[in-house]
Amino acid sequence: MSDQPIVFEEWSTGDGALIAVARLNTPKALNSLSLEMIRLLTPQLKRWAEDDLIRAVWLEAEGDKAFCAGGDIVALYRSMTEPQGASVGEAFFSEEYELDYLIHTFPKPVVCWGHGIVMGGGMGIMEGASHRVVTEGSKLAMPEITIGLYPDVAAGWFLNKTPGRTGLFLGLTGARLNAADALFTGLADRFIKHELKAGVIESLKQRDWKGQDAHAMVSSVLRQYEQQSADALPESPVRTHFDEINRVTDADSLEAVVSQLRELSGGDGWVAKATKSLAAASPTSLALVWKHLHGCVHDSLKEVLDKELVLSQKCLSKGEFAEGIRALLIDKDQQPRWRYASLAEMESAWIDDFFE
Repeated sequence: MSDQPIVFEEWSTGDGALIAVARLNTPKALNSLSLEMIRLLTPQLKRWAEDDLIRAVWLEAEGDKAFCAGGDIVALYRSMTEPQGASVGEAFFSEEYELDYLIHTFPKPVVCWGHGIVMGGGMGIMEGASHRVVTEGSKLAMPEITIGLYPDVAAGWFLNKTPGRTGLFLGLTGARLNAADALFTGLADRFIKHELKAGVIESLKQRDWKGQDAHAMVSSVLRQYEQQSADALPESPVRTHFDEINRVTDADSLEAVVSQLRELSGGDGWVAKATKSLAAASPTSLALVWKHLHGCVHDSLKEVLDKELVLSQKCLSKGEFAEGIRALLIDKDQQPRWRYASLAEMESAWIDDFFE
């Protein structure tokens, strides 16, 4: 196995064209996205966009546990706590969002095989792909509320496109989605059993791409394998509880919504489990989610990413994000000392400054 954090390949097709492959290759770190990986992937994608022989791009990851569990937040912690480190964090967010935008606007089909854990920065990559595939092993989430951050990587754009108020629910709770949930919320396009992956790849390689619509070509192959996978698609808890999710996220203030969500966390069903994380959430993060999602409703993808760059740079400097990572991954005491213990205590000027 290569020791490169991303492995690049090019597969030949039946007519002598090429399918470009990028494989995230740090499985022991759940393929978490580092600045080095971003700096490898961005220029390579730009080269592939210009190469007429490349018909499509295939994104995957080494190992069965995760496509990408998020950004390398331990490196971000060092950037926030070590002298002269700030520039690393700033570079990470600005270059990560450039990569996300590049994938979203890529001129050729991009297939993302989103098997295993797909969270945070992994969602940023996957959501930009034109063909987002989930499997029976997929677990998607934006769990930033527990580390003093907020759902970024264009989440202000894609969470606002989900049905009803499911996007707000996902942002405030960090709830995990299975493959059927991902399809229902519009965060994935196709469900295919993971064991069929080799067959999908072989079918794409055998096709004659000359003179064909590349997007339609990819869709026809994926559709064929999706039909063979229908028996393995799980139930969607989000679909099942859709009315309840809409009810508890319907209020005119964040405090009221959080209160309604907390009332659900005492049971033992899916909704109770999904809302339990509120107990450990940063009140600042909850306020950022609320204000950001409401403020992005009519924004374009680029406008959302521009806003998120401002927000994320502020998160690097204001302490809450560093404290969340410290409690979870550095000291591992699971006892974050948030700046404000509750939403009721929080001053509006504190939150407003994140958006300035």
